[in-house]
Amino acid sequence: MAHKEYWTGSEKYICDQSLAQAFHMSRVLGMPLLIEGEPGTGKTELPLRYAEDKGLDLHVYATGSKSNVDQFVARFDHVKYLRDSQIEILNAQREEKGMSTKLSTGGRNSENLADYVAKGPAAKAFSSPNSVLLIDEIDKAPREFPNDLLYALSHRKFIMPESGEVIEVSEEDMPAIVITSNREQELPTAFKGRCIYHYIHFPDADLMREIISKHHLKIDNKIVDVALDVFYYLRNIGLERAPTTREILNWLKYVKQYATDEAIEKIQALDGIGALVKTQTDLEKIQKLVLNDPSDYNKRSNFN
Repeated sequence: MAHKEYWTGSEKYICDQSLAQAFHMSRVLGMPLLIEGEPGTGKTELPLRYAEDKGLDLHVYATGSKSNVDQFVARFDHVKYLRDSQIEILNAQREEKGMSTKLSTGGRNSENLADYVAKGPAAKAFSSPNSVLLIDEIDKAPREFPNDLLYALSHRKFIMPESGEVIEVSEEDMPAIVITSNREQELPTAFKGRCIYHYIHFPDADLMREIISKHHLKIDNKIVDVALDVFYYLRNIGLERAPTTREILNWLKYVKQYATDEAIEKIQALDGIGALVKTQTDLEKIQKLVLNDPSDYNKRSNFN
């Protein structure tokens, strides 16, 4: 039976009340949880940390522009099947000639089509109900990909190619499925209808402080205070790509190697800004607003 207890996070992950409720509902109802939100809000971390915390098997499918159901569910290895069929014919011919040695098929039998089905993350997760399945960044996949999943999500089963083997689970035993999206494209309405939906808003400063405390246990609070002021200043000046949670965590990992006063000086000077800013346009904008006009930088922030 799949885990149905109410999960509120772990030592390394904060799961707020609304997200915890949505995740709990999805597992109780045997439905996938679709999480949308901007990058860096912890969408992908939820299933990873949940599986780690509960000691559950984790199956991950990272979607891309060429994603398809065969990769996600299972594919039939026609090349291997043809090769083994030829080997079996050759072995029969060798036996007729009185030759005792045989060519190996690795224990596979061409009459057993299941030997040639390579299961993907979905088939593996459905074969192991007490597990976690992550479909990451589904909005990067072709539009037909989520549409092709409608039958499986509605009937909770997959049919293996060629062999016809059916892998299905009950609503009670459905693995915990989390689907993430950065909303690069709108998902089909029918697909969303098969999911529990949740939108993660970007953390405010208080929540970000809690997140930082879980990843950097011994960091000086003064360093965190100044870093947060700089971080939210950069998020509020209209960059093409605002810095995310992952990036402030990386930045702090870099600056905390220094003594407190030196670390604060480096933060104020935007030392290591490459951890936060990811485009040339944004870097040039910051140089104009901050490095070439420090009065505006100081006026619009609280860390001076």
